[in-house]
Amino acid sequence: MHTAQPLIATMLPMSEATTPYEAGPRGASPLEAALDRVGDRWSLLLVDALLAGGRRFGELRDELPGLAPNILTERLRRLEREGIVVATPYSTRPPRMEYSLTGDGRDLASALRLLADWGSRRGELGEPLRHDRCGTPLEARWYCPTCASAVSDAETDDQESRLL
Repeated sequence: MHTAQPLIATMLPMSEATTPYEAGPRGASPLEAALDRVGDRWSLLLVDALLAGGRRFGELRDELPGLAPNILTERLRRLEREGIVVATPYSTRPPRMEYSLTGDGRDLASALRLLADWGSRRGELGEPLRHDRCGTPLEARWYCPTCASAVSDAETDDQESRLL
């Protein structure tokens, strides 16, 4: 008689160092592709921390106190492999780096600002982004530079955006 092995015993433990997102199949959605690159809390918070400019390892560690140094190292290496962060040496003995966002990283930061603004409107943490001149909360809109006009979701040819 065959005894079934409990499901828990066959599951592998997931450490902080492993990514919760595995590469999707060919033809995965654009959102899946983005999450495959940076889809974890610490990576997104690191991008946010680098918005103000380059930071050294210790500065990033101080800015994100819940992030263990080994996880910080792993996330920085991963973001560098993905072309989101660039490491520039500022000391050779011992080797020390300053981390800053690439153009791709700054593009991601723009999307994070929208996510943070969405969170501020639905929670008690912070205020939405406001226009300096009049104080009105800002709204994000798709914009076509050729037509010089705002574009609604219905006017896009991207099926993915309509589902979001």
